[in-house]
Amino acid sequence: MSNKKAVITSGGKQYLVAEGDVVDIELLHDAKAPLSFEPLLTIHDEAIKVGSPSVDGGKVSAEIVEEMIKGDKVVAIRYKPKKRVHKTRGHRQQHTRIKIIKIA
Repeated sequence: MSNKKAVITSGGKQYLVAEGDVVDIELLHDAKAPLSFEPLLTIHDEAIKVGSPSVDGGKVSAEIVEEMIKGDKVVAIRYKPKKRVHKTRGHRQQHTRIKIIKIA
């Protein structure tokens, strides 16, 4: 069994993925059914290809598993002692869950 991995970029972030992985990425608003990413780096067994900026002829295929998944809540607190200043804000980032089908 071959060990294929790749580094893809989506939403300004980079993800290390392998075939069969399920990854939560930044929310994709107008995503079509078969997704494809250009890899920045590919690893096949011991052969490593680094692109500038992407690997020539490389392609990572993925499918959407779920859309609009909410991440963990992040709480931001502002507090100043002796000044009656305390404010709490919460935020939950939305994600798209994808499954990596093939790395070519």
